[in-house]
Amino acid sequence: MTSAADEAPLWQPGPDRIATAAVTRFQNWAAERHGAPADGGYPALHRWSVDELDSFWQAVAEWFDVRFSTPYETVIGDRSMPGAQWFPGATLNYAEHALRAAEDTLRAEAPALLHVDETHTQTPTSWSELRRRVGSLAAELRALGVNRGDRVSGYLPNIPEAVVAFLATAAVGAVWTSCAPDFGARSVLDRFQQVEPVVLFTVDGYRYGGKEHHRADTVAELRRELPTLRAVVHIPLLGTDAPDGALEWSALTAADTEPVFEQVPFDHPLWVLYSSGTTGLPKAIVQSQGGILLEHFKQIGLHCDLGPEDRFFWYTSTGWMMWNFLVSGLLTGTTLVLYDGSPGYPDVSAQWRVAEQTGATLFGTSAAYVMACRKAGIHPGRDFDLSRVQCVATTGSPLPPDGFRWLHDEVADDLWIASVSGGTDVCSCFAGAVPTLPVHIGELQAPSLGTDLQSWDAAGEPVIGEVGELVVTKPMPSMPIHFWNDPDGSRYHDSYFDVYPGVWRHGDWITITERGSVVIHGRSDSTLNRQGVRMGSADIYEAVERLPQIRESLVIGLEEPDGGYWMPLFVHLAEGATLDDELRAAIKHTIRENVSPRHVPDEVIEVPGIPHTLTGKRIEVPVKRLLQGTALAKAVNPGSIDNLELLHFYEELARERR
Repeated sequence: MTSAADEAPLWQPGPDRIATAAVTRFQNWAAERHGAPADGGYPALHRWSVDELDSFWQAVAEWFDVRFSTPYETVIGDRSMPGAQWFPGATLNYAEHALRAAEDTLRAEAPALLHVDETHTQTPTSWSELRRRVGSLAAELRALGVNRGDRVSGYLPNIPEAVVAFLATAAVGAVWTSCAPDFGARSVLDRFQQVEPVVLFTVDGYRYGGKEHHRADTVAELRRELPTLRAVVHIPLLGTDAPDGALEWSALTAADTEPVFEQVPFDHPLWVLYSSGTTGLPKAIVQSQGGILLEHFKQIGLHCDLGPEDRFFWYTSTGWMMWNFLVSGLLTGTTLVLYDGSPGYPDVSAQWRVAEQTGATLFGTSAAYVMACRKAGIHPGRDFDLSRVQCVATTGSPLPPDGFRWLHDEVADDLWIASVSGGTDVCSCFAGAVPTLPVHIGELQAPSLGTDLQSWDAAGEPVIGEVGELVVTKPMPSMPIHFWNDPDGSRYHDSYFDVYPGVWRHGDWITITERGSVVIHGRSDSTLNRQGVRMGSADIYEAVERLPQIRESLVIGLEEPDGGYWMPLFVHLAEGATLDDELRAAIKHTIRENVSPRHVPDEVIEVPGIPHTLTGKRIEVPVKRLLQGTALAKAVNPGSIDNLELLHFYEELARERR
């Protein structure tokens, strides 16, 4: 929900912070060289960045000293969406830029990576050692016959070996793709079989929640079901011997070999990411070396304001785009904090403990984790030394207003809180962090530079201060170059461009406020539309989950054949709570008073749990389909769900209602 227009900001950067921010220095520099506005601060810079895309992205490339081994003919050739052509004629290599800090003799022995596991043992990897390992592994990949465009896969947790394997893959011009080892074999095969990898990097298992989880049987199944594999590389995280026919990681990374960086076209594939795949095979989303390089330089260097003195922590797994985003912190010479473990082991304070131990300056997590900390009543600012944390950033779902207040009260009262929103589809943020703007409760600070973000009404007209569809009206470099196995581009087109031709429709409801900030209301394909009033599910969750008795909730709006509209609210209760008439009344009162009287649920139903995708997002649309009578096998892809058993409850409820 939007804050009142006259409400004081929760946080306001001081004059010194604004003056020293990279985005301020970039604006001053771009004003002298590329015609950017010298005055007007961030709003003026943003307007210029979308009005003058060519000048803006050329300025980004120059500011961050992008090394084009052959020059580009123009910044943007074809501007259509989909199909925009960026920097045609240019060649470069992403990994070369990610390892540049190792060339600085004063920084070569500084840590590039800090790895922390559940024992909270901290293991550094220096820039020179990272570069050496990448050089050794890239040479071995070439010896295995891995060529430009081949796919290389990782079944790996968030460990240094995953970073090395990805960078070596990029160095040879191959295409990286990864899944976390908590994914089951079917989920991995649904992804990897689409892209036919030639190499598989895999661990023997992983540690999570204080336990060892062995994966030898899963790895054996992957090897059987991926006939294109030429090599399997064994990483003994749990100390087991390599299976027959597998190569040893240590042998492939032992040489002192200077990396050779294959120079590839700007639009050459860098990696394949995957959509959640809740209603079918996951979309295999391909993004380019050059597009990701520029987009991540902009996001990490300007929006996150990270540089060589920073330490960048984001709680993520290799199965989520935020891992790819985290690794790009290397582009700005920033030290990465890689945490491999449960977010709540041995207790809910685990992530704050990692931040204290590593001296993290940007602490990235999920909105769900922040709210779990709030409910648990912990006091991070009191119990841990978080003096180096300058920014707490959240994503995965909108950060509720109470989350903003809790971070301000319990972490630091001079804390930059950056709620950000984007997607796997662009591996970046449409809106979020701006170090020179104030933070208002419940709002993302502003649209990102170079992103012509708008909110459109049903007639396709832009609106301010009203709920509308999130659209992007001009191309971004990190938009997919294509989907894998989508030769005519129809699946790509239908995913984003079927509603507004030539305009990216992301599938979220948003409000752009009068002051230019952004409020995310939830997915537009699961929008609650009651009596003509549209409401995002996130607004309901924010209100209901303030109640201490509610652990999590899920709201669904169903259009019924007789023209009616049924809106149940499913609640997963906190331990010891009971869904009695008093709690039902409290829930309905909370929604009526804080959200909308039209969106008070018809029923409040207790459930054993809320189902999520493997990356932790509530699955609203598949549940809606189940309640509409769609068979489970057609409503959801079983391999994309964290707990398939939970869906049987909704399936049975649908049966009872028929």
